[in-house]
Amino acid sequence: MGVLDKLLRAGEGRKVRALAGLAPDIGALEPEMQALSDDELKAKTPEFRQRLADGETLDDLLVEAFAVVREAASRVLGQRHYDVQLMGGAALHFGWVAEMKTGEGKTLVSTLPVYLNGLTGDGVHIITVNDYLATRDSEWMGQLHRWLGLTVGLVVPGNNDPAHKRAQYACDITYGTNNEFGFDYLRDNMAMSKEAKTQRGHAYAIVDEVDSILIDEARTPLIISGRLADAAKLYYKFASVVRGLTRDEDYEVDEEKRVVAPTEEGVTKVESALGVENLYDAVSQNLVHQFQAALKAKELFKRDKDYLIQNGEVKIVDEFTGRVLEGRRWSEGLHQAVEAKEGVKIKEENQTLATITLQNYFRLYDKLAGMTGTAVTEAAELASTYDLQVVPIPTHKPLARLDDGDLIYKTEDGKYGAVVEDLAERYDTGQPVLVGTISVEKSEKLSRLLEKRGIPHEVLNAKQHFREAEVVTQAGRLHSITVATNMAGRGVDILLGGNPEGLAEKDVRAAGLDPEDGEEGTARYQELLPGYKAECKAEAAKVLELGGLYVLATERHDSRRIDNQLRGRSGRQGDPGESRFYLSLEDDLMRLFATGAMNWVMSRALPDDVPIEAKMVTKAIERAQTTVEQRNAEIRKNVLKYDEVMNEQRKVIYARRDEILDAADLREETLQNLAEVVDELIETHCDGDFGEEWDVETLLADIGTYWPTDLSEDDLRAVTGTDEVYDTLMAEATAHYEAREEEMGEETMRQIERQVALRLIDQHWREHLSDMDYLQEGINLRALGQKDPLVEWQREGFDMFGSMMKSIARDHVKYVMHVQVVVEDKKNETPAPESMTTSGPTDPSESGTNRVKAAAMAQAQAEGLEAPPEADEAPSNTPMVKSDWDKTPRNAPCPCGSGKKFKQCHGAA
Repeated sequence: MGVLDKLLRAGEGRKVRALAGLAPDIGALEPEMQALSDDELKAKTPEFRQRLADGETLDDLLVEAFAVVREAASRVLGQRHYDVQLMGGAALHFGWVAEMKTGEGKTLVSTLPVYLNGLTGDGVHIITVNDYLATRDSEWMGQLHRWLGLTVGLVVPGNNDPAHKRAQYACDITYGTNNEFGFDYLRDNMAMSKEAKTQRGHAYAIVDEVDSILIDEARTPLIISGRLADAAKLYYKFASVVRGLTRDEDYEVDEEKRVVAPTEEGVTKVESALGVENLYDAVSQNLVHQFQAALKAKELFKRDKDYLIQNGEVKIVDEFTGRVLEGRRWSEGLHQAVEAKEGVKIKEENQTLATITLQNYFRLYDKLAGMTGTAVTEAAELASTYDLQVVPIPTHKPLARLDDGDLIYKTEDGKYGAVVEDLAERYDTGQPVLVGTISVEKSEKLSRLLEKRGIPHEVLNAKQHFREAEVVTQAGRLHSITVATNMAGRGVDILLGGNPEGLAEKDVRAAGLDPEDGEEGTARYQELLPGYKAECKAEAAKVLELGGLYVLATERHDSRRIDNQLRGRSGRQGDPGESRFYLSLEDDLMRLFATGAMNWVMSRALPDDVPIEAKMVTKAIERAQTTVEQRNAEIRKNVLKYDEVMNEQRKVIYARRDEILDAADLREETLQNLAEVVDELIETHCDGDFGEEWDVETLLADIGTYWPTDLSEDDLRAVTGTDEVYDTLMAEATAHYEAREEEMGEETMRQIERQVALRLIDQHWREHLSDMDYLQEGINLRALGQKDPLVEWQREGFDMFGSMMKSIARDHVKYVMHVQVVVEDKKNETPAPESMTTSGPTDPSESGTNRVKAAAMAQAQAEGLEAPPEADEAPSNTPMVKSDWDKTPRNAPCPCGSGKKFKQCHGAA
């Protein structure tokens, strides 16, 4: 393996030579592989896997594995890898970008590293630009992998069933689109159970059209959003409810410390107004959080002091300067609560639920590789962003295409007139033409001009992937003119003379038969194929005489790389070909970025139909493209810089979710959160060491939001210092926690803690994403104050994230200490295990469900009182009849006569 050692140490200039040194080693094994039977060749797969288990590496197996794939491809696909394709496959295995010209067979190249890395069983992801290519490649190249004993999956939009997706990702090899892989990652990190997750890691990915996916599409992050309508209604509802609450009766306010604490009476009124039995049951809606935010908005945030209303929006006022803080929103739902209080529209019709940039998604992979026909111009960005090195792979045959100089016209009409004349001439001779346009609008304009001249042609829309492939494969036939947008033709070869298989299949389908399924259809296909093969071969010879495929581009793209992709459709595998660009000074690129050259030419009295020949204009075009490329690169760089902050936060949140989904024991963490809450309460309300300076009344009200307390003001004033207050509060809180744990059982308590944690993390993370989006909208205005927007974004993002994590911890304590448990009982069935109510208010008379108050029943029976009826005493489809116990409000005196409130007595559970 001396060649491999040299290869890995080689600099960029020596990589190609080192890759070329592998081809003879692989070729030397060809006679040995050809001598093997099919079964013996297939048996190489379990042999390789055993050798990996015994300690060999993938690099150790490379030469043999590539030789096996080359021979298997010959037998299964009828295609044998060229030596340059072996070089490309090795480059992909080492985690590089293989730049291979169009028509060099990149799809076949990918089978080499995919098989080798698929042997590990860790999963190889092959990422394509559209559903058609993913489906086609999984079926076409999948034949080879399945024949060799590897499993092949496919992920495309349309089937989001977790079980189906999980099966696809469990395969050795999974094909799919970049967006679907990214969205599945986001969906997995919104899953409420481990079983609902689909992906199993990010070991190795090969990105087809790597420049398109990792460069062009990387300006736009992937976002999963959801309707905010229900959340907005709740904010408005709470704003209405708290208007009817009375200060010092339903809640207490400490304006100096900016604290609002609802009393038990206030909680009861809110529960009555909302029609819910217990605010703490609806964890997913976080009603407690909404209630607190509405109270704060009512009492602590004053219009024209803390905020202004401008153009129907709530704008924060800087308390120090009195200026409006553009792009700032209060976090933790406070801004929405103030918007609801003022009756203005709550911002964001859709709320971001999860988001990630393509850059940060693909950087999750342990090993990443890519292939494309044009990557050298983006080599610097691929290296800096993804740590990917570009290796140009030589062509199998020398390039024979003739690239003509640009023809530049003064006006767009003059340009299109010349294009139509050129196409009419080519059509008459029979030479096939692929016409490239930069938009659907421009392709339709050209189509109308061709129709006027009576020139038959095809027009392709970039969205029609399946029809696009069918038409592009036949774009090399005599007299064929195909007008396509920039996306057209990607991943599909244009065969001179046409594609015989496609022609035969089209005829069979036209007759209402299926060429792949059904005896009659298959027979008809086999009958037609020889004739079409002969016809296409004869046409190919004529097309070669005419000069091969002619590529005519009607405009330059923003990126030179995409121009080169279009040119690359011609001259495949050493075929002759020709390309030319027709431009005008009215093209967007010239108009926006080459104004000096345009003005110079426009001042000359030149006819519209005569092309301009001026080096100044040609150089201006090149400069304009470079300008746009640099601008787009800066946009991508900026997106990434801002997402770096979010990415670190995302990692923390997703890692935390995974811990919880893996059945983490949160008991110690809950108690730690409880201790921090007690600390915070003491810091807020017990300023100083002396009891007379403490706000004991508000402290007690605040404690009640965390756990039901029996402490009185006298109890707290009797202690001698904050340490003793801490001990007193912790003792009561811990006792309440342990009592709940004993009543419910440890396993139920652990489940509750995990479910509450997941729902609170998701809810607060969604709000945080919304707040961060809004912050980013206005962050650039900080530059006016001589501040670096990125530094401000990092600083405020860090502070907001810290605030969110504290808020999650506080809410977790509240819900764990208050949330009730329901048992689902159905007639003649085994009762379901206890579970937490998590999706909105629960109707206790709902079919098959009854709220169980175990402690109340136990105590009532011990005292000889009538206990609440058992859930299974009523048929599952009959509403429960409420007893006096069921009708008793939580804060009312207990019917047992103890003098305690119901929730602190028989309703304690």
